[in-house]
Amino acid sequence: MSRSAPFAIIEAPSTLGLSTDGVECLSDRLLQLGLADRIGARHAGRVHVPATSRTRDPQTTILNAHEIAGWSPMLADAVGPVLDTGEFPIVLGGDCTILLGSMLALRRRGRHGLLFIDGNADFFQPEAEPNGEGASMDLAWVTGHGPAIVTEFEGESPLVHSADVVAFGYRDHDDQAAYGSQPLPADLLALDLPRIRQMGVEAATRIAIDHLTRPELDGFFIHLDADVLDDAIMPAVDFRIPGGLDWQDLATVLRMALASDKAVGLEVTIYNPSLDQTGDAGRSLANVLAAGLNSRAVGMRI
Repeated sequence: MSRSAPFAIIEAPSTLGLSTDGVECLSDRLLQLGLADRIGARHAGRVHVPATSRTRDPQTTILNAHEIAGWSPMLADAVGPVLDTGEFPIVLGGDCTILLGSMLALRRRGRHGLLFIDGNADFFQPEAEPNGEGASMDLAWVTGHGPAIVTEFEGESPLVHSADVVAFGYRDHDDQAAYGSQPLPADLLALDLPRIRQMGVEAATRIAIDHLTRPELDGFFIHLDADVLDDAIMPAVDFRIPGGLDWQDLATVLRMALASDKAVGLEVTIYNPSLDQTGDAGRSLANVLAAGLNSRAVGMRI
């Protein structure tokens, strides 16, 4: 008998949180590389994304604020049935604002934590984000820090409590300081890249998982931004920062996180195939994802 939930892939090709294009092809590329077949996943749909605007909203100064607010419940509506049938959703973005839809689906179903694996803390406030890009503000919004249009959904805010979040692997300290990003909340567990390097990846991941498997939580969701990886091996991202995790580091984090029966879903963001000149970055990303997800399927059989 197996306790392993089957995988279901949802395509969420949104660029609403960016002023550039390219990441909308993330799902196309990973599916071309055989990700679905390699993990035995069914295709659970593709959520249509409205047209983007390059004009900042005059009230919030955010690009596509109203579009993000309207589209996020649509993504939640696609993720919800997957959760309700006991499957494990794999949401392929898109930019990081897809996090709102994923977490709204879970907020409708209880109290869940968030393992936020990202090279950036994504906690900017609109007045400090130079381009008004929601992809630099998604963690702030999902924890209730920002304008109501992007933080309050169906009368609820936050979608996830900051005390139930682990920010893992970020290294954008210089950028935060240069533009004046608001700090992460004191009750949010922050494991930045320097701290991970000091502790070791396995020890840091264990601390993160212990925090997210507390009895009061119904489970936790995994957000993976490709820019958490070392820039030398993952150049196919729009905002590049030197350093980052290597492939083995990421494989370790995913293996450990996905081994938990409290992990309820995963999303992948920001990989931009148009910037992947050799294709190596995409192939390696697909390999790491397939290995981590397959290890979950094997490890959870009894």
